[in-house]
Amino acid sequence: MDRKPYIVGIDGGSASGKTSFLRDLVARLPERACCVVSQDNYYRTIGQQVRDANGLPNFDLPSAIRRDRFFEDMCALMRGEAVTKTEYTFNHRERPGNLISIEPADVLIVEGLYVFHYEEIRSLLDLRVFIEAREQLCKERRLIRDTHERGYPPEHTAYKWEHHVLPAYRQFALPYREEAHLIVANHVNYEKGLEVVTHHVMAKIGR
Repeated sequence: MDRKPYIVGIDGGSASGKTSFLRDLVARLPERACCVVSQDNYYRTIGQQVRDANGLPNFDLPSAIRRDRFFEDMCALMRGEAVTKTEYTFNHRERPGNLISIEPADVLIVEGLYVFHYEEIRSLLDLRVFIEAREQLCKERRLIRDTHERGYPPEHTAYKWEHHVLPAYRQFALPYREEAHLIVANHVNYEKGLEVVTHHVMAKIGR
């Protein structure tokens, strides 16, 4: 790769649909046209997390992420270097994460709650996409996801939502909504927004 990749940032609240939007965007782009860096694979260990007044670790603060490594891997891909990461497995600590190999490509997509909040990452983004959905809907989606996919009990998810997730979203993610180039509403689905982003990215890479 002999040119800087076109960099797309996908931000939004927890359970707004960022990961699904990313998956469907990648599926619509030509094979090997893009590479992905997900914030989810840069969490600090539980012992390094800030704890709340009840002693529970708060994984929803910007400090929960190794932003230095996130940024370093972005820069490596921009230089045309491959990156290897270990998948973060959330509550499934008995299952070792898969080894993820990321090859540089014409399009670099970064996704996560704080890709706009981290100034050094935000400054690199050519396209900023903010996925939004009503807060109550996000809460319902997160309850289903955390219970069935990540193995958390419902009361744990409800506590985290009220004391960690929602306050952090309102303080560290929502303020950057107005700085997005495109706001994609996902109250029902994001098909129109996905179509717009796909066509835009394809035009940028001459496909």
